[in-house]
Amino acid sequence: MPSCSPDCCLFQAVERAVEDFECGADGSSFELCYSALSSTSPLAGGPLLFPALEAHSSRTVKVWSEDGAGKVLEILAEMTARDVCQLLVYKSHCLDDNCWTLVEHYPLLGLERCVEDHELVVQVQASMGSEGKFLFRKNFAKYEFFRNPLNFFPEQMVAWCQESNGSIPPSQLLQNFVNSSSCPEIQGYLYMKETGRRSWKKLYMFLRRSGLYYSTKGTSKVAMLLLVVVEPRHLQLLADLEENNVFTVVAARKAHNAPTDYQFSLKPSKARSECKELKMLCAEDEQSRTCWTTAFRLLKHGISLYHNYKGPQSRKSPLSHFSASMHPPQRSVSENSLVAMDFSGRTGRVINNPAEAQSAAMEEGQSWRKRSQRLNVLGSPGPLHTPSLSAVIHRTQLWFHGRIVREEAQRMIVQQGQVDGLFLLRDSQSNPKAFVLTLCHHQKTKHFQILPYEEEGQVFFSLDDGATKFTDLIHLVDFYELNRGVLPCRLKHPCTAVAL
Repeated sequence: MPSCSPDCCLFQAVERAVEDFECGADGSSFELCYSALSSTSPLAGGPLLFPALEAHSSRTVKVWSEDGAGKVLEILAEMTARDVCQLLVYKSHCLDDNCWTLVEHYPLLGLERCVEDHELVVQVQASMGSEGKFLFRKNFAKYEFFRNPLNFFPEQMVAWCQESNGSIPPSQLLQNFVNSSSCPEIQGYLYMKETGRRSWKKLYMFLRRSGLYYSTKGTSKVAMLLLVVVEPRHLQLLADLEENNVFTVVAARKAHNAPTDYQFSLKPSKARSECKELKMLCAEDEQSRTCWTTAFRLLKHGISLYHNYKGPQSRKSPLSHFSASMHPPQRSVSENSLVAMDFSGRTGRVINNPAEAQSAAMEEGQSWRKRSQRLNVLGSPGPLHTPSLSAVIHRTQLWFHGRIVREEAQRMIVQQGQVDGLFLLRDSQSNPKAFVLTLCHHQKTKHFQILPYEEEGQVFFSLDDGATKFTDLIHLVDFYELNRGVLPCRLKHPCTAVAL
């Protein structure tokens, strides 16, 4: 009897992963919990060491979705975080736009980080213990620094940018980070929590490829820079990059008495999540924290992050072949390919003038109202023109989140990346007939109220005091995805909650 080929074994294992089954639900987000397939495994009863894993062994993964539904998957030991994300996207019928990520999360400590796409899930799980979990959500900022590096690395925090007086182009900035022969340096003030105490100490720190350092002398920035040049012995190593991972901290002020809300932590990658092993740090603002955490990722993983960003579909992995054959990869529509069109004549034309595009949208709204009124007079309104449908049709959209409070909307925006154009719509808490657009711009969350306007028996929605009115919220979102209007930026990325 002919033996089964390795490719056949892999396909059968992935088939078993696809044929997952539902289980009881008691969680509020996508949770992956590791368990061995059988108690007879040679790894049972001892710590999991990844080199001891067999080439094609499989592991059971428990998954919780945001709507509380539970499932169990069976994954291969060599599957990366990207592979598991593709499997979950396939099972959830989501759009695979390279923004989905696994998040290593510790509820009791309030720590979380995005697992890099090339990291092996089983290997990460081995260092987590029972108190850790994986969350599955979108993160639009995962590779945003490759598109807009200057937004992530302020010149005053990058040492050689100061020396060059801003003459280094953005492409060279990133090349120096991913190139192993260069050594960019991030510097600035950070608060560090003192071991065994609730107090914090302000220090001037330096992030290099060899690790994170702080100065033991001096109080001013100039004094510390002089100490670094003349007496490097005054630099104290705080953490090695290869042995630690960087986490953001949720509810930092409440849980750790932090001086600001912009806390992050360094946790040993091989140790359990004990508080004494953590290095708690706190930045002055969100931009500084993003700079430190992004630079840490780049200096630790280097060119691997660039490969993750450029070629998610070209990676040669068993799951990639399986997904491609069963479910062709979907691509998100580029914002540059979305244009305003005028179809009033025999042939359509592109509207390049924003003012004309806004005028065309208003004319379309007027014509829609006239058609609706004419149908009402004739006594035969179609199912798509009934007032009740216009009032509730937005509830079917992924960007609408119903009756969530302001703080919950802000939390979702922060969790999914805080990139320009990330948005969601929700019911207004102060006006039962109104809605609120929550939008992220320059790493700040802003809220815009959408008010209803009634004209001649028809209800319209507007967020600019009635200057631009729409028959429903779907038309409003479609318009502001193409035109900025009164908003600080166009709507680009809908903030969605995944459900199995």
